Amino acid sequence: MKRWSLAAVVLLAACSGKPTALEILGSVPAFTLQAHTGAVFASDAELRGRVWVADFIFTNCTGPCPRMTSQMRQVQSATKDLPELRLVTFTVDPARDTAEALAAYARRQQADERWYFLTGPQETLHHLKRYAFLLGSIDGQLNHSTRFVLVDRRSRIRAYYDTSEPASIQRLIADIRRLEKES
Repeated sequence: MKRWSLAAVVLLAACSGKPTALEILGSVPAFTLQAHTGAVFASDAELRGRVWVADFIFTNCTGPCPRMTSQMRQVQSATKDLPELRLVTFTVDPARDTAEALAAYARRQQADERWYFLTGPQETLHHLKRYAFLLGSIDGQLNHSTRFVLVDRRSRIRAYYDTSEPASIQRLIADIRRLEKES
């Protein structure tokens, strides 16, 4: 029997039209931060048992953050029929992005009740970004990433999406729907 190369197997899977299974890439531990509403946001209470999408931005960013927020709004729109889905935007600038600032930003973005904007201690946000979401950091500082993270009902990271790739948001939406069907 001939040995197939990994590239050939991946190519055949892609051509078959059947999507490949989403791997388990990590796990997000429970955390507590402050929501844009001013309320305490405990991930165990708000996210456990739900599929969710995370990103890290700051409201004063003039780089990729406005594009990412627009893309998250696109995800929000495309998934209106999924009331259990959560969208979670973490700030990387907690000194300026207070709950009040995030609330104003959420209003400008027309965020619905499924989309949370979170702030808290810089050390907690940095730890989550680097060690829980595995988004790394340059020079050990808290900074944004241009990737969205898809998390399943058991707080497991299932995929990353580079927001600079044109097809990534449509793939994310399709993968959200796949995870929503998983039990």
